[in-house]
Amino acid sequence: MKDVSALLEVRKSIRVVDATLRDGGLVNDFYFTDEFAKALYLTNVKAGVDYMEMGYRADKEQFDESKFGPWKFSSDEYIRSIVGDNDTDLKIAIMADVGRCNYKEDIHQKNESPVDLIRVATYLHQMPEAIDMIEDADKKGYETTCNIMAISAAQMDDVKAALDMVCQTPISCIYIVDSYGSLYPEQIERIADVYCNAAAKYGKKVGIHAHDNQKLAFANTIEACGDKVDYLDGTYCSMGRGAGNCAMELLLGFLKNPKYKERYAIKFVEDYMLPLKEQGVVWGYDMQYLTTGLLNQHPRTAIQFTKEGRKDYFAFFQEMQNID
Repeated sequence: MKDVSALLEVRKSIRVVDATLRDGGLVNDFYFTDEFAKALYLTNVKAGVDYMEMGYRADKEQFDESKFGPWKFSSDEYIRSIVGDNDTDLKIAIMADVGRCNYKEDIHQKNESPVDLIRVATYLHQMPEAIDMIEDADKKGYETTCNIMAISAAQMDDVKAALDMVCQTPISCIYIVDSYGSLYPEQIERIADVYCNAAAKYGKKVGIHAHDNQKLAFANTIEACGDKVDYLDGTYCSMGRGAGNCAMELLLGFLKNPKYKERYAIKFVEDYMLPLKEQGVVWGYDMQYLTTGLLNQHPRTAIQFTKEGRKDYFAFFQEMQNID
């Protein structure tokens, strides 16, 4: 049985990361207004959130700027237009996808940027380039973390080998990423043990980024927290790709440290997130995302199902299982 004190005590090593502009941006092609971004930034400051992930640093030669909002590219200049000098305790993060970021040129020296943390996202087969990106960002003066995606579809021996490789880099934290929203709390417990053992060997931290395909993002996040995982990702009103993520307002309400103030999160949800839904922006748990979560599949098919306005959930379930 888990030690109850692990869930009740104030653990000063915990760091809360807001991924709304980045993961939420996958829902609306990153078309957030400046007012929204500024209000989100100020909410995170008041709520005690530790890091705010302000989109991707995507390669403009691969992605057409005219088809995306600014947080797909999150330039230093645009971030600065929202946060100014960021004279607060909140740290600014961006995500750099392996193979989709021209990191040598587009990630500048830290002393020229408002960004504090580069979060490198990678699949297992991309580990050599991920390590090069981490080392490049470290040399430029940034904190770094690494998200190994789609681990629910990987062999654990391969994951362990990748952990040993990446934990020897200058990263501060390695993330458990439930990309398909297919994992259950008992699996998270076992995975957290593997990650924490690998991280402890090299003095690193462990984080979790959960998806809500089976309505388990919050449950899996607090399970990981009880298993001594320190970096916890959330998004306001769960806004994120497909079924979304762990709800920030739930996470802040759960944590016992008085520095975290969920009332500001609740106010932001009322003022900004619910209006987004009323405007027709679609995300969150639904039967098509349950299907891909149950079958441990990438949600791209469920996202397309949603875009087409389909409601034939059983037929979709059969399609995903190749049942006639």
